Amino acid sequence: MADTRLTGEKGAENRRTWRFWAGLVLVPIALVVLLSLGTWQVNRLHWKETLLTDIQQRSKAAPVDVAELERLIAAGEPIDYRHATASGAYLHDKERHFLATFEGQSGFYLYTPLQLADGRYLFVNRGFVPYDRKDPASRPESLIAGEQTVTGLARAELEEKPSSLVPENDERANIFYWKDRARMAASVDLPEDRVLPFFLDADASPVAGGLPKGGVTQIDLPNNHLQYAITWYGLAVALVAVTIAGLVKRRS
Repeated sequence: MADTRLTGEKGAENRRTWRFWAGLVLVPIALVVLLSLGTWQVNRLHWKETLLTDIQQRSKAAPVDVAELERLIAAGEPIDYRHATASGAYLHDKERHFLATFEGQSGFYLYTPLQLADGRYLFVNRGFVPYDRKDPASRPESLIAGEQTVTGLARAELEEKPSSLVPENDERANIFYWKDRARMAASVDLPEDRVLPFFLDADASPVAGGLPKGGVTQIDLPNNHLQYAITWYGLAVALVAVTIAGLVKRRS
């Protein structure tokens, strides 16, 4: 009976030894993975900081005109959040309504085509109106006529719906859940090839009657890469510490 017990204990010890060394072999692989993830996050941190700096510079620079925005697009340069200006006449009967919240209130952003001097169109996000002011008849003071100059931030168009969780746009009810420039244009019979391939978000310059409220664009890009890098590097350090402790314990 004693020999059987000793044999069982020896077998269990052999299994523990095998698991220990097998785990030790995997430590370098896990360490490489953790360090790689940490380094990747550091690289992402540098990229994000550069991006945020570029965006701040674009948004604070002197405003450029539509022609310059088109040149930048043709050259492959980013236009998102670039300070820009445009002049033309608003087509209020073709405004599109984008469901939004602003300062804790639900309502809509007004995307109104601005007809330029050359006959082309630019969708301008003029700003926010409360939910019960969706109907233009309820805010006649917002329907400014004649030549207008608007300054704000250029925004690149979206190539596709940002997420499957975003509802489909309800063109019949004139409620858009994502900025589909092509459908905005088609829903009001504007020829797509005459609609500029970007938007302009108006700044907070006061308008008659106070509506719509401009300056709704928020430059708030999350930058959590530093804490992610610290997490991955911290796990790498913890792995080394646990491995060393296991080796010391086994030797003793």
